[in-house]
Amino acid sequence: MSNEGSKFPTGFVAAVFGTIFAVVFLVWLIGTSNPKTDAGYVGYLTRGAIFGQTTFVGLQDGPTSPGRGWLLHVRNVSITPYSIAEPFVGDTAVLSKDNMQVAFQVHVVWRLNKAQAREFFEKYSTINDHKGDTPLLHAAYSDFLKENVRTFARSEIQKYDGLTIKDKIDEISHNIQVRVIKYAEGSPFQIMSVVVGNIQYPSQVAEAVALKMKTTQDLERYNTEIEIEKKKKEKRIVEAEGIAKAMEIIQAKLTNQYLQHEAIEAQKAMVGSPNHSTIYIPVGPMGVPIVGNMNLK
Repeated sequence: MSNEGSKFPTGFVAAVFGTIFAVVFLVWLIGTSNPKTDAGYVGYLTRGAIFGQTTFVGLQDGPTSPGRGWLLHVRNVSITPYSIAEPFVGDTAVLSKDNMQVAFQVHVVWRLNKAQAREFFEKYSTINDHKGDTPLLHAAYSDFLKENVRTFARSEIQKYDGLTIKDKIDEISHNIQVRVIKYAEGSPFQIMSVVVGNIQYPSQVAEAVALKMKTTQDLERYNTEIEIEKKKKEKRIVEAEGIAKAMEIIQAKLTNQYLQHEAIEAQKAMVGSPNHSTIYIPVGPMGVPIVGNMNLK
């Protein structure tokens, strides 16, 4: 069936409009997106343009998405703590105050200040990475903080003698952290902690320290053994004095009368025993045993 006031059949017109609608819908579908920001992330949302410039739409805190929109794109970055280790080893080891080469590491923990996320993306982000946030954070840290952290660390280590550094770890870490925080003040970098660790001395120094520790331990052990022997000696002296005192008391009691008394008591006990033998012993006056030395010649 045809329309008398039109040059084209109604079916043809409907087909054309259907095709145009399908093409428009397909273009819209291809050109739109609903970019997502996960929990623990902040997203920098932009709208692209076929002609003209990309424009900033806003920030979005995860978990969220803006809904499907034309040429929307988001770059997400973590706002959770991010840790970076700065090694000072080999050629980068630092000379201490007494010119000892000391190897160590500085561990920096920081996170992005969410309130300054737009500033971070626009002033500190130097790479266009859509696959993850770690390269983005690492690049920003390298451009803004890295060399200053290393400079502060070298400066603080050089204030101390080599063998005292291990005892001053907390103090050194605190001093570096204060300087890094001051440097990052006003920037999107929120410094959470700076810790110095993994202190390593040259092998000859480490061996000398180990030998010194062993010598110290040996001296302490020898001193302990000497003290033990002293106590044993004191114990023997006390025991000897006790024995001597006991002998003195016994000798004082061993008189002739006492011995005669004991001999008589022994004879009385023997006489009362059912199994006994009579023993004849020399006696003195009054029939008691003689106590003392006898000249048999």
